[in-house]
Amino acid sequence: MVKRTFFVKALWDDEADVFYSDSDIEGLHIECANLDEFEEILLDSAVDLIVANHIPAADLASTPLKDLIPAILWLRPEPRAAA
Repeated sequence: MVKRTFFVKALWDDEADVFYSDSDIEGLHIECANLDEFEEILLDSAVDLIVANHIPAADLASTPLKDLIPAILWLRPEPRAAA
């Protein structure tokens, strides 16, 4: 059975001054100064990475599409207060 739920979390790195990704999507590594850019990269790349790295070719060929569509749980952090 193909895993259908993945998580992505944006964490803040004070030293580097960026948000970075914590995720169970293999190959997803995001570092951005703002959440809008983070979210744009996430939405542009996550599904492709899931298909490439988490779904075997045999499952792609034999499983109905509705059973392959992943759920991506993206919890956008609260805006950071100005320092």
